[in-house]
Amino acid sequence: MRKFFVFLVGFLVGVWTGGMLSLLFAPESGSELQLRIREGVDELVKEGRSAAEIRRHELENQLESFKQGRPIILQTVDETVETA
Repeated sequence: MRKFFVFLVGFLVGVWTGGMLSLLFAPESGSELQLRIREGVDELVKEGRSAAEIRRHELENQLESFKQGRPIILQTVDETVETA
């Protein structure tokens, strides 16, 4: 358990150090970097909400089919990726 704790502390210190160095040597000013990060996070959130909404509609349609006694057609991951 002690080895794991030492590893975890070393890992966290390494992550923190890497983050600080990347901010120090970033080619943009702090406000520009914050804006880019904020825009990236906003875009990821928007994509996540869109994907969740699409999946919600798919699940609602499957539930209605199930309630009406129709067979439910399940898609595999490969089929979903190919249609996207």
